[in-house]
Amino acid sequence: MPMNRRIRVLIVDDSLFFRTALQKALLSDANIEIIGSASNVAEAKKKIMDLSPDVVTMDVEMPDMKGTDFLKKLIPVHPVPVVLVSSLDIGIFEALSAGAVDFVLKPNLRDSNDFSIFCQELCVKIKIASSAKVKHTPSLASIASLPLVLSGKDPAEHIIAIGASTGGTEATAEILQQLPADIPAILVVQHMPAGFTKMYADRLNKICKFTVKEASDGDRVVQGQALIAAGDRHMTLEKDFKGYYVKCAAGEKVSGHCPSVDVLFRSVARTAGKDAMGIILTGMGKDGASGLLEMRQKGSYTIGQDKQSSVVYGMPMVAFEIGAVEKQAPCSSIARLIIQKLNK
Repeated sequence: MPMNRRIRVLIVDDSLFFRTALQKALLSDANIEIIGSASNVAEAKKKIMDLSPDVVTMDVEMPDMKGTDFLKKLIPVHPVPVVLVSSLDIGIFEALSAGAVDFVLKPNLRDSNDFSIFCQELCVKIKIASSAKVKHTPSLASIASLPLVLSGKDPAEHIIAIGASTGGTEATAEILQQLPADIPAILVVQHMPAGFTKMYADRLNKICKFTVKEASDGDRVVQGQALIAAGDRHMTLEKDFKGYYVKCAAGEKVSGHCPSVDVLFRSVARTAGKDAMGIILTGMGKDGASGLLEMRQKGSYTIGQDKQSSVVYGMPMVAFEIGAVEKQAPCSSIARLIIQKLNK
C-alpha cells in the first residue's frame, strides 16, 4: 500500500455505541480513514466487496454468524487483513487460524483510560495489519507427511527457545504440532495479553504430543514440555544444582514488550549457550533479534522464518540482517530442521 495514503478501515461490530465510539477514536489518527461500518456479517460482507477496505476490525461474536465462521468463508475468496476485537475468549485462536491477522482485547467502555489504551493499541495493529500477508493456516494433516523422530542421542540437556509476535500463534502451533513427545524442553515467548497466554497454552496442550503449559515462576525446565511465557511476565532461563528452571517476573517493557523475546534469548545464551537452539518467527519490530545474535555468538543453532511464510517479516528480517540467523526457512520446514540438528 502506498505510504502517502491513509489506511482505509471498515469497523464491524453489533453495538452501535461501540462502533460510534471506535470511529471517533480512530479518526484522531491521521494515518487511518474510516470508510464505513457494519452491524452484522451480511452487511460486512457486502461492504467489504463494495468498498475494498485495507483492514477490517471485527468482533469475534456477531449476532448472525460467529466471526470465525465468517472468516473461514471470507479469507479464501477475499483475503483482507482482519484485526479482531475480542473479550477473553478461547474462540480467538480459532479465528486467528481462520485467517485473522491479530487481535486486541475489548476495553471497558466505562473506563476512559482503558478505552484510550485500547485505541492506541488498535491503531498500531491496524497499521501492522495493513502490510501483513493474510493466510489460512493448513490443518495438521497437511503439514507433516512423515513423522519426525529423535535418534538415540540424549536431548535432555538441550533447550529450544522460540519467539514470535504477529502471526506467531499459528506459526508456533504449526511447528510444535510436528515435534515428537520426547522433544527437548521448549520455551516460548509470544506477544499476547495476560489471560490469553493461559488459553493459548491449554490449546497447544490439546494438539501437541508433549505437555504445554503457561509458565509459573520456578517451573523446572524438562524434556517433553513446553512453557509459554505469561502475557505480563518476562521469562528467563536459569540453572541450579538440580538443572534448568525459569524465572517469571513483571518488569518494564524490553524492546517494546513484556514478555520480551530478547529477555528470554539473552538468558538462554547466558545459561545454555551451545546446548540451545533459538528460533525467531513472524512479527513486527525487532524484539528477539539482538538476543538471537547473542545466542549464536554463544554457540547456539539459530533459525529465522523466511519472508515468504511470515505474516509480518519484521523480527526475523532484522535478526537475519544483523547476522543472528544461521538458517532461514519457511515455517513448514522448521520442525524438520530442529529434529535434523538434534539428531546430528
